[in-house]
Amino acid sequence: MALHAHNGADRVEQMIVLTQRLRGLVERETALFEARTPHEAASFAKEKNALANTYRLEIARISQDPALVSDVPQNLRQNLREETVQLDTALYANHKASGVVRTLTEGLVKAIAVEAAQTRGKMQGYGANGLVKSGDAAIAITLNRQI
Repeated sequence: MALHAHNGADRVEQMIVLTQRLRGLVERETALFEARTPHEAASFAKEKNALANTYRLEIARISQDPALVSDVPQNLRQNLREETVQLDTALYANHKASGVVRTLTEGLVKAIAVEAAQTRGKMQGYGANGLVKSGDAAIAITLNRQI
């Protein structure tokens, strides 16, 4: 999705609003990660991804054609810079929080796998020859690395 701006000032004003909205969602997601409830972020993930994609496309568009914002007053440019710095800060915090959640989740999954393997190893049954089977059987566990 692209912004439909009438002029450079309109484009920058829309970018400021877009950046603020995206930052708000990133900060909300970070708070959910820190509260150990990352699954609740699914309710706004689609919007966050759409905003991030629009933001990325607009930044690329402006980088390729600086004339799109050449007539923008300095105060609007400064506002956009400040919003961008705040978004970068929010994204860094989000990255750190998501790494913690990922590490905790992977640790939990590994603990479950170890417990399942130990439990499975204790179980014994009779084989086709009527003898007790050894507990050497492999156990299958599927891991999904997505949070």
